[in-house]
Amino acid sequence: MLKKVDVLAITLTSPILIGIYENQKLIETIQSQEKSSDILPLLFRDILKKYEVQKLLYANGPGSFMAIKVAYIFLKSISIIKKIPLFATDAFYFNKNQPIKAVAKLYFVRIASEIKTQKLETVPEASFRLPDVLDYNEFSTNTAPLYMIGAVG
Repeated sequence: MLKKVDVLAITLTSPILIGIYENQKLIETIQSQEKSSDILPLLFRDILKKYEVQKLLYANGPGSFMAIKVAYIFLKSISIIKKIPLFATDAFYFNKNQPIKAVAKLYFVRIASEIKTQKLETVPEASFRLPDVLDYNEFSTNTAPLYMIGAVG
């Protein structure tokens, strides 16, 4: 009998991070420098052979438009085909609310509960990390990608 787990994907930057969670606790971490469009099918083929996936979760942005689109379409397809519920939260949950690179000197920032773009000259390098314990209250069934870039001037 396969172990029942939840799978979290953070595909916004390199490396791609996949977390395997049992009872909300991180039990396995998978990292890849490959493009999400190339590696997600291979990683999930192995994950679905090894585990019984109960929930799919992902960071739905902001970040790389292409990475968000690929992750959403891929995970939404698995969700529908395998009848596994899909949940999402924004990327700030995975980087301690640090600014996220948009384009040039524009960064996505969270101000109160709103995500905006701001021009920043110096920004601390913020990396994404898989939480040791998942807080399901941070996730929503509204899984549409966050394409939150305003006009570039």
